[in-house]
Amino acid sequence: MPRFFCPTPLVAGLALSLPAGAARHVQVLRLQPGDLISLFNGEGGEFDATVTRMGRSDVEVEVGAHHAVEREAARAVHLLAGITANERMDWLVEKATELGVASITPLVAERSVLKLKGERAEKKLAHWQGVAVAAAEQCGRNRVPTVHAAVTLTEWMKKALPGERWVLSLSEGTQPLAQVQGQAMCKPMAPVTVLSGPEGGLSPGEEAAALTAGFVPVTLGPRVLRAETAPLAVLALCA
Repeated sequence: MPRFFCPTPLVAGLALSLPAGAARHVQVLRLQPGDLISLFNGEGGEFDATVTRMGRSDVEVEVGAHHAVEREAARAVHLLAGITANERMDWLVEKATELGVASITPLVAERSVLKLKGERAEKKLAHWQGVAVAAAEQCGRNRVPTVHAAVTLTEWMKKALPGERWVLSLSEGTQPLAQVQGQAMCKPMAPVTVLSGPEGGLSPGEEAAALTAGFVPVTLGPRVLRAETAPLAVLALCA
């Protein structure tokens, strides 16, 4: 059944017009009055809905029964990920959403190729959030991870999230992720923030600042993964 994100209060029996993006998708799929779809608003669970009217640019539906279905990961993993160039960041946001990420904060690192500010930053943020919405619709999640505004590591430290902190590192003295994860499993399932760098990795200064802030250096093994691959490997192991 086609699924659509509808960020509005939903209740059985409600008649409403779908948001523009969802309406366009329904029209592309050539659905007709009487066809069934599924709606979710990010507040938990999903709703049956029936298409009641297909307009030129709008689609009306009637909301049906609510199903208290959740498909979230057991542990909340927040990515603090170095911004990658070209379309690689889109791919990272999409796949991280599919793998259950709780939130994504793009990191403006010293070695980031893509620098964002002003209107361009706002457009990129809206685009990445749209990528997360589409991925949640596709993969069955009923909660859309928030893509926060891009920050530097120093800015993130001022409003850091609680919980455990891991930084992906190639330096000596790192612990295998499986070992750190095993230690964490012995504790309550606290959220974890995973810090990863852009192409070229974090600078020595950034990595030192992370360690000072309580990040535990972890490794994924002897192979060097791309900037957009490494955080996804962490999510896959934590799923």
